[in-house]
Amino acid sequence: MIAVLLILIPLIGGLALFALKGEAVVKGFALLASFAALAVSVGGLLMPQNSAALQFDAAWIPTLNSRFHIGLDGMGQLLCLLTSIAFPIIFIASWNNKYKNANRFYALMLLSQAGLMGVFLSMDALLFYFCWELALIPVYFLSSIWGGEKRIAVTFKFFIYTFFGSLLMLIGILMMYFKAGQSFDLNAWYGIKGNTSETMMFWLFFIAFAIKMPIWPLHTWQPDTYEQSPTAVTMVLSGIMVKMGVFAVLRWLVPVFPLATYENGDTISMMCLIGMIYASLIAIKQDDIKRLIAYSSIAHIGLMCLAIFASNKSGLQGATFQMFVHGINIIGLWIVADTIEQKYGTRKISELGGIAQKAPVLSILLVIIALANIALPLTNAFPGEFMMFNGIFSSTVTKYNKLDALVAGITIILSAVYTLNMIRRVFFGELKAATQNVLDTSAAVKVSLAIIVVLIFVMGIYPKPVLQLTNDVIDVIVLRMQSITKN
Repeated sequence: MIAVLLILIPLIGGLALFALKGEAVVKGFALLASFAALAVSVGGLLMPQNSAALQFDAAWIPTLNSRFHIGLDGMGQLLCLLTSIAFPIIFIASWNNKYKNANRFYALMLLSQAGLMGVFLSMDALLFYFCWELALIPVYFLSSIWGGEKRIAVTFKFFIYTFFGSLLMLIGILMMYFKAGQSFDLNAWYGIKGNTSETMMFWLFFIAFAIKMPIWPLHTWQPDTYEQSPTAVTMVLSGIMVKMGVFAVLRWLVPVFPLATYENGDTISMMCLIGMIYASLIAIKQDDIKRLIAYSSIAHIGLMCLAIFASNKSGLQGATFQMFVHGINIIGLWIVADTIEQKYGTRKISELGGIAQKAPVLSILLVIIALANIALPLTNAFPGEFMMFNGIFSSTVTKYNKLDALVAGITIILSAVYTLNMIRRVFFGELKAATQNVLDTSAAVKVSLAIIVVLIFVMGIYPKPVLQLTNDVIDVIVLRMQSITKN
């Protein structure tokens, strides 16, 4: 029942919002629905992982032997928790933002949450595909209706990319359906003997997931979409939705195609490294805060993907841990970017300066979140990043593991360069014309950022509960990989 409620609460809440009127009522209802989903998600964490309440399996499309099979294992619980934490924070942080037809805006936000929950819960490939699309469609409308001046062209590009990826994934799902004896069940797919290469199917799935992450050279939709979307929507895209791709690689790609993963690991590692270096260098030159954060996200996701294809427990568990903490941290950065744009009327770094003199609390919170983004020890990003680098360096399935680790390490230095430079130019130095007369930020923003800062320190100091949560799932993936590499 827990698994069902995680989808039903935002789904019913989103549909109900279409009928509600009054901005305050709409915002309050959306926030209440998001807190209800959070309570259910936390309740699921308190239950044993083999509890029947965390599973649901019923006939869905009998003709195709597809079932409405959803369940919470450790990795699913972690991503559902991220989604459940993110939406209340987003709603609180954007409480003072005005949206035309607010009921439709918040309705689509909750419908997107329902789709995201379905993606992380699905144990049936056809259901997974259905939820994948359900999560994307509301975001398309949110960006095209409430986005910036170039929203139509940008969302069209976003649609073409995602539609192309979804089409490739659907073809791959159908091919696997027949290979698995006309079954969409995840366990049936895992049960297929993995000693023959399935390169074509592997790439059909990987391209679809790489577009969503995104991985170079399939990333070009991302910076424009992040820039033109309403910041609340960008938080969903960057904080949660890109994790659909990373999660899908861990759930539906690596364990299903272990031999193809082994055979193509070096190629994908090269794509990740090029993307990380490219995105980091572009981020250094950015004058727009939103685009800087967008390119930063590409570099961080590239590191997660690189660690996954190291195909060892340290890399896989580090990437899983990092999915959660990156989602939290990047939402914090977007909240700061949105606050700056709302208060100062600009996102250009060259037009900002001295904000710490007018908004000291905002500045302190931003510095903590930014330092977490570059994985300073005692912050939440440090344990995951350390495990990822350990996994990359000690990989036995990639040919250039030590070189990969060295190049990836350069991107950490570049990350510190553009992050610290942004802090220096925006928050310190002399006041500019745009920042001269604005007072400190709202209580809603301070509360949302304070929650993020607490999570940063708690997970940075004591990451053990999260690592234990995903341990069994990672062991399954590692065993699938070891069964191939030993042959």
